[in-house]
Amino acid sequence: MKPRVSILLVFLFLSPAAGRAAEAYRVYESTAASVNGEVLFVSDVAREACFLGCAAMPGTKEEILSARGARERLVLETLALQEQRKLLLGTVDNVTLEGYSREAESRVAACKSPCKREIAPGETREWIRRKLLLRDFFNRRVAVFVEVKDDDVRRELARRSSTPGSGATPTEEQVRDEMRDARIAQEIRNWETRAASKSRMVLSPMEDR
Repeated sequence: MKPRVSILLVFLFLSPAAGRAAEAYRVYESTAASVNGEVLFVSDVAREACFLGCAAMPGTKEEILSARGARERLVLETLALQEQRKLLLGTVDNVTLEGYSREAESRVAACKSPCKREIAPGETREWIRRKLLLRDFFNRRVAVFVEVKDDDVRRELARRSSTPGSGATPTEEQVRDEMRDARIAQEIRNWETRAASKSRMVLSPMEDR
């Protein structure tokens, strides 16, 4: 992702430190980025990295991201959610939300990373709600337009059959699903690239941890 604007942003919540000189302050929070005026805090980035590292989303494996990597993921999701709010496109089913949230909370509780201690009550459920909303948004905005033609499937099956050591030949339906998933993922990346190129972004320096 190459944002159109990338400059230093210093934006701190400051509070006078009790019992100290008036000019002394304590830093409560600092920003990681601003996306079309919407501020993302360093704590948001740390929380995202923790949830991904703990594989909180049911059906996923742990994903270890640097601070910059987690911020990039969060920035792209913020762009998508801003578009979702504008178009009112995408919903979250309450039954699905409850089921996913319970499993996610169990996954976080079992996570070995000490970062889980920083997850406040209710944050796991809100994170799951966000992910499900994003999934539904992209299903409606992108996936619905992706098509895999029969000829494409047959060519891919022929290619795999002629490749030595490719293992058992999958069924047409399996190949179709794999090709469709790959095309959807690529179209989502294309959408994110276009959205980022048209956005107003300010990124603060971050150390990879």
